[in-house]
Amino acid sequence: MQVSVVVCTYAMDRYDAFTEAVESALAQTYDPLEVVLVVDGNPEVYDRVQEDFCSRDGVVCHNNDENRGISYSRTKGAELASGDVVAMIDDDAVAHEDWIAELVAVYESTDAVAVAGDVRPDWQTERPKFFPEEFYWLVGCVEPGFAADGEEIRNGYGSNISFRRDVFLEAGGYDTHTGRRGDKHIQAHEAPVCIRIRELTGKGVLYTDDAVVDHKLFDYRGEFRWLVFRSFWQGYSKRVMDLLYPNEDGDETDYLRYLVLDRVPRRLNGCVTKPSVAAVLQVLTILVFTGAVGLGYLYALVTPGLLEKVETADD
Repeated sequence: MQVSVVVCTYAMDRYDAFTEAVESALAQTYDPLEVVLVVDGNPEVYDRVQEDFCSRDGVVCHNNDENRGISYSRTKGAELASGDVVAMIDDDAVAHEDWIAELVAVYESTDAVAVAGDVRPDWQTERPKFFPEEFYWLVGCVEPGFAADGEEIRNGYGSNISFRRDVFLEAGGYDTHTGRRGDKHIQAHEAPVCIRIRELTGKGVLYTDDAVVDHKLFDYRGEFRWLVFRSFWQGYSKRVMDLLYPNEDGDETDYLRYLVLDRVPRRLNGCVTKPSVAAVLQVLTILVFTGAVGLGYLYALVTPGLLEKVETADD
């Protein structure tokens, strides 16, 4: 089967990271492969993309007429693609060279309509001592207990997810009310399209440990204030998801239960048996981040006309 890798970008200050992402896609061991590059309404960036990549074989390039957001851009990339499968990777991630081969292996051995893989943290600075691995999902990486190899899940992470192209487009692609657009970011990005695909086909996303992408975590992603702010908006986004998809039971409640009943007690026990400043800080951070998520949800809950605000955000 032919695979199309879609890489979207929007700002010049991300160009170096974007270049690494694209080169990792072009260096895949799998063939046949095409790479679709979508620039989100930035002529300066698009000029560089044309100069660096658009003359290469198997590369398709497009520039949106204006800044339309990551959800629109990824769907546009899938529309421009010719592959049986479209694979998505963020512009600040680097794929292992057998990434696509491992995704395809799942499609070929199962009746999968969507396959997600492992997203590993690649800190560009020292990992903060306070940062708990249970919250790697907050920065777009796979956290402990996320899924077993071969397990069906609701959705994967945006740095490493793929779909059968015809199914993805039939389901309507990404929801443009979610995902990054400039400074706005409703953070329930992958879930809506995966929910609609499951409603359409009766199948969820299959997870594989073997398809690996490294996600760059820049300095700002290790700042406590930024992480608390992001936790808050994760809670806000959860409420938006509840309104957009009221009949969908999310994974968040199960994870919260796992966090409170399993991970926190283990960490508290570790603070007693092997005390350290980092261990104590990480327990406190879990409580702060969880509280921020809850506050974000409550804020959205009492916000009048929340869904109308989200649905009219493009106006």
